[in-house]
Amino acid sequence: MTHVVIESCIRCKYTDCVDVCPVDCFREGANFLAIDPDECIDCAVCIPECPVNAIMPEEDVPGDMQHMIKLNADLSKKWPSITKRKPSMPDAEEWKDKTGKLPELIR
Repeated sequence: MTHVVIESCIRCKYTDCVDVCPVDCFREGANFLAIDPDECIDCAVCIPECPVNAIMPEEDVPGDMQHMIKLNADLSKKWPSITKRKPSMPDAEEWKDKTGKLPELIR
């Protein structure tokens, strides 16, 4: 199994998770992070680091977020690796509690 970044990350992109990942499985887009399922070792150290609860085990992804499993896999093939923490999006605080953010994703 792997871990998945869900919609909560969109337009926030807190990178606290990146600092603790032992295998550098995170990939960076303009306003979202994805997890490369081929690199993730299912260690779960990233989960408590995310301030918006945007990371979860694949088997726990709710039905309305199942599309995020494939999206992480697809985007991780296109986006570069991120290995160090960076500042979050400038308006992350305004977006962190919003839902239905998929249309905001910059691919």
